[in-house]
Parts: sequence; structure tokens; C-alpha cells
Amino acid sequence: MATKRIGQRVRGTTVYLLLSIGALLSVAPYLMTLNAAFKPQSTLLSTQAWTPAAPATWSNFTELWRQYDMSGFIVHTTIVAGVITIGQLVFTTMSAYAFARLDFPGREPLFWGFIAMMMVPQIVTLIPLFLIMSHLQLIDTYRALILPYVFGTPYGIFLVRQYFQTIPADLEAAARIDGAGTWTILRRIMLPLSKPILATLATITFVNTWNGLLWPLMATSSERDEVVTVGIAALQGQFASELHILLPAAAVALLPLVAIFLLFQRHIVRSIALTGLK
Repeated sequence: MATKRIGQRVRGTTVYLLLSIGALLSVAPYLMTLNAAFKPQSTLLSTQAWTPAAPATWSNFTELWRQYDMSGFIVHTTIVAGVITIGQLVFTTMSAYAFARLDFPGREPLFWGFIAMMMVPQIVTLIPLFLIMSHLQLIDTYRALILPYVFGTPYGIFLVRQYFQTIPADLEAAARIDGAGTWTILRRIMLPLSKPILATLATITFVNTWNGLLWPLMATSSERDEVVTVGIAALQGQFASELHILLPAAAVALLPLVAIFLLFQRHIVRSIALTGLK
């Protein structure tokens, strides 16, 4: 018995050690970026990336805003990511509920055909999408950035549908006996029980939109609509050798995503745990 317990502890310790190493390797580049962004220009190249910024300075950020104002890009990205996130929450929820609970002809073929679209690389759809937006005269507008993604994605619908299927159908049956309709059930039963997965979907959507580069790079050409990733790409071309400008810009783009994750991390972990119980 004692030998078995020791073996279990050794295995448990080994697993946690490997997970800790993996987590450290994943987080290290972001920590190094944030650390280097606060280093004085004189020590940026003369010290290792992991050497603490001592003394830390805000002068790099001041210089960034003086030479290349990032405020407009952050505002544009926040608007685009916010609208797309809200739109996907609304339309994905309705689509996922229909695929999970409603019975209509062709439901399964339609669902799996829709999910098959996940296998299509984004790069394949960029040129047709550009031609459509150009024909509609939407290029270089917010609408060109928002419309292709605001109505949901196959991944989001699949994610929420799988979660809906973990909710006992008896709850809906009881509600229908009491006279509740489909919209009432969705609004008063399914949505309150689905806060974890909706928070997860909101986080994934916001992060993916914030990090998007290829489509915003094709769809916008003026600074009034450019997002932060396009702004940083232009910044890299203009200040390629000036790391004291590039690193603060990367840190500015990174911090909102960290804040979003910290805000919703409890819901994300809970959604993964509950989905895994099925």
C-alpha cells in the first residue's frame, strides 16, 4: 500500500512539474516582451531578455506615443472586436440552440456541412471575400472588417452546441409543460445556465479578432480604420531597428488581452470542466 501511494505521488509530482514547465515556456515570451518594454534604450541590447528592467522606465511608451500615436488603432480595434464579439454571442447562441434542441428536416447534414467549413483555411476565402466587399463598395470601412465574422463561426456554433447538449432536456420539458415557448426557454433557462461557455466564446472571439492581421490588412488602407495589428506591422517597417519603440507597441497590444483573460478565466475553466463531464 505504501509503495502504491509513493508511486502515485511521484506520478502526480511529475505531471505537475511537466505542466509547470510547459506553462512557463508558453508564458515566457510574453513576460520577456513586457519586461523589455520597460528597459531603457541604453540597456535594451546590452542585457539578456530575461534580465529584470532595473530601473524600469516609461520613456519608451512616451517615445512611442510621440512618434506614432497608438490611440486610434486601439480604439478602432476595440470597436471592431467588441461588435464582432457581441454579434457572435447573439447569432451563435441562436444557431447552436437550433442545432442542439430543435428538430427540423436536414438538421444533422446541415450541421456537419457547416462544421466541415472549419477545415477550409482562411487564406482560401480571403480573395473571394475581398471581391465581394469590393463589389459592395465596403472596402476601407468598419463594415468590411465586421460583416464577414459578426454572424458567427462554425467553431463557435460547435462549441456552444456541445455545451447546450450537456444541459438536461428535462428542464426544457418542464418549462414547456408550464407554457414556455422556445424564446422563453432560450432566454430564461439556456442562457443563464450557459454563462461559462458564453464567456469562453466571448474571450476566444475577442482575442482572435484583436489578433487578426491578414483580413484587416487587405480590407483597410487608411489609418482611420486600421486596427492595432496593422498599425504594429506598419510600425515594424518604419522602426525596424528601434526595439525601444517596437516592444512597447507589442506590450500595448498585449495588455488588453491579458486583462480579458483574467476577467473571464473562472468562467473559461468552469466551461471546460462542465463540458468534459458529458
